[in-house]
Amino acid sequence: MSPTTVTKGPHPLLVKYLAQLAQHPLRTKCITTGTLSFLQEVLGSNLSGSPTNVPKDASPLARVLGNAHVNAKAIKMAIYGFLISAPLSHLLIGLLQKAFAGQTSARARIAQIVTSNLLISPIQTSTFLASMAVINGASSIDEVIKTVRAGFFSVLRISWVVSPLSMTIAQRFIPVELWVPFFNAIQFILGTYFNIRVKRLRLAALKKEKKDGERKD
Repeated sequence: MSPTTVTKGPHPLLVKYLAQLAQHPLRTKCITTGTLSFLQEVLGSNLSGSPTNVPKDASPLARVLGNAHVNAKAIKMAIYGFLISAPLSHLLIGLLQKAFAGQTSARARIAQIVTSNLLISPIQTSTFLASMAVINGASSIDEVIKTVRAGFFSVLRISWVVSPLSMTIAQRFIPVELWVPFFNAIQFILGTYFNIRVKRLRLAALKKEKKDGERKD
């Protein structure tokens, strides 16, 4: 008897997620992005070695959460992902997919990537930087504008590298119904990397300021 080959289907959780995505696309994307943004902040704080600020009189639960960097900023990141990032991405990617629906030629694929880089990426980058400025304590429009100007092109350059690669992979190997979880995974990895990098730069700057202050004294 010849051996039979057992082909495994998609994981049941993935099937349920895709069903929810088809039935309630915006709600599912908001919950997903909010959760990933929360985890991104918590992971970034822990992996970067950021210090914790837990009051001495805090309850045991507050101490555990504080030491794990589950704090107000992580909650704000979740709100950003739920209310801003996900709806904006849903709108922009939806418009992009509609504009190129049914077009599978090499020319159409290139046009889709160029459109994403020149229109979608700048909007998402500006929104991300403005939101991060507010989350990090910016209290005026001028401070938000300065933050966007300072980081716009550095973030956009990385996006221009990652976006075409991920879009090309999606076009060639990923079914359209799996594009949302695929791009969510890419954004989560990239966002966590940015988070760790920024926090480490901040820690280095604080240490340098402390050393300079000790030398002056």
